[in-house]
Amino acid sequence: MNFNKAVLIGRVCKEIESKQTPTGKTVVSFSLATNKTYTKDGKKVENVEFHNIVAWNKIAEIIKQWVVKGQLLMVEGSIQTRNWEDKKAGVKRYRTEIVVDNMQMGPKPRGAEGTPQSSTGEGEQPDPSKESEINVENIPF
Repeated sequence: MNFNKAVLIGRVCKEIESKQTPTGKTVVSFSLATNKTYTKDGKKVENVEFHNIVAWNKIAEIIKQWVVKGQLLMVEGSIQTRNWEDKKAGVKRYRTEIVVDNMQMGPKPRGAEGTPQSSTGEGEQPDPSKESEINVENIPF
């Protein structure tokens, strides 16, 4: 039995690149950064990996519309390695990608389009004690 599945949770580290195939299918590609923190010789070390992500059709359209650089994203899919002949350099090139089957969006970075912003200013939370008290007589039920 064979099994090819990858699950990654990381941050989108480039703007989403979107293309249409000649048959009208949408395909998007982007990089996802994941990190691992460990201790070596008493010092905290962070190792970052960058993954090539590709999505097709409906998932690609959703990613294109809603996902932004810096956003936390969980992708689930299969690992695929493509190869091609680089005509200019005359060498064979390889690219390993995660082809998305499923995804879950996490929070967007502060200030990204579609991210709710506080009306009290950047980074401030409204103070509930300053809000006016609700008069129960004004509630229509």
